[in-house]
Amino acid sequence: MFSSLMKYAVPDRRSVPLPAFLADAITARLEGKRPDDLVFPSPKGDVLRNGNIRRRHFNAAVKTLCDRNSWLPKITPPSLRHTAASLAISAGATILAVQRILGHASAAMTPDVYSDLFDDDLDAVADAWNERARSTDVGTMWAQPPSPTEPKRSNAATSA
Repeated sequence: MFSSLMKYAVPDRRSVPLPAFLADAITARLEGKRPDDLVFPSPKGDVLRNGNIRRRHFNAAVKTLCDRNSWLPKITPPSLRHTAASLAISAGATILAVQRILGHASAAMTPDVYSDLFDDDLDAVADAWNERARSTDVGTMWAQPPSPTEPKRSNAATSA
């Protein structure tokens, strides 16, 4: 898997998985750069600042996009971050993977902030249980009385 470490204004690093369809474009951006160089520097070579990027590029790009597609909801950098988390979760990313991508200090913070993205989890668990029950007899084995040759079950096993 092609991945890159991207620097942020906050003095930390995050592991950001890079989908294969972006690999060629990012590889071209990395050509001639050292490992500690910024991938997307400001025109002066410094760290990009959110306010500057929003004023210079982002707001105009969003306006153009929304003018062409009036059905789109409000688009902000935080909404794009939420979308990225949503896409990762729907693709099967674990809480720990999403935590690393988003840079959360604690894995507990991720489901607290993005709990609405896990709404389908219970249905997925029920579906998995259903599939497992249909494909095995383990679900009925515990309910059957022991055979005369089977050792007697302990209280701990039968009270669970």
